[in-house]
Amino acid sequence: ARRVIGEDSDVDKEYLVRVEGRLSDDGLKLLNHGLSLEGKALKPAKVTWQNKDQLRFILREGKKRQIRRMCELVGLKVVGLKRIRIGKVVLGNLPAGQWRYLGDTEQF
Repeated sequence: ARRVIGEDSDVDKEYLVRVEGRLSDDGLKLLNHGLSLEGKALKPAKVTWQNKDQLRFILREGKKRQIRRMCELVGLKVVGLKRIRIGKVVLGNLPAGQWRYLGDTEQF
């Protein structure tokens, strides 16, 4: 599991993140490629607005509470977070705690 979702992973992880607060254009640029945690620069992320109170994050790292800490650094509070994709695997409506077999095109 660490090879897929750990902080040293090169597999994309996609999240929908509901936030409170105001985010400037500069703040969005920082989320994409200008932040560091614990004195270490983060790998570039893809962060875009999904709607007026929700951001879409695509990360290559998996540091503990990374998204929450990134948002705090630009003045946002995370009020909801859902992982929707790991690599080519779209999680869709899979209930929490459930699993399914990978399809032929979903290999890591």
